[in-house]
Amino acid sequence: MLCTFKRLAVVAAGLLGAIPAQAEEMRATEARHFIAGKQFAYSCFDGTTGNGRIYADGSVAGYIQIGGTGPRRYIVLPTGTLRTNGDRYCASLRGIPFEPCFNIDRTSPVSFRGSVSGLGFAYCNFVRRGTRGDLQSAGYRLRGVRASASED
Repeated sequence: MLCTFKRLAVVAAGLLGAIPAQAEEMRATEARHFIAGKQFAYSCFDGTTGNGRIYADGSVAGYIQIGGTGPRRYIVLPTGTLRTNGDRYCASLRGIPFEPCFNIDRTSPVSFRGSVSGLGFAYCNFVRRGTRGDLQSAGYRLRGVRASASED
């Protein structure tokens, strides 16, 4: 009987450990500090994948593979593309008549989920990666990417 309780306790502890921690929503300043200057790999609800770096100046550089198929494309978005707007983290994108803002939820010490505010189904999961060497060993080569002028 005691052995059965021990087994149940071990199984219960394992199940509780397997339940993911509740996501913690981050405000703009906290999100910027958590994200800026760090390398992330991402996968999105529509199958799009890639990796890149968001710099403290709001610029972005990295690779994207739309829908998870086809060619990987290298992209660079200029300074000020991502910025804080009050308590929100938003994007200013040429050709889009509005400024989309994002819900940023920390899912672990090294990952977050970003979704378009009001469109919770439109999300991407981001996982922090190490260094440029990680990208190069994965077959990527960043060209012309500069360090941020004011990394936090």
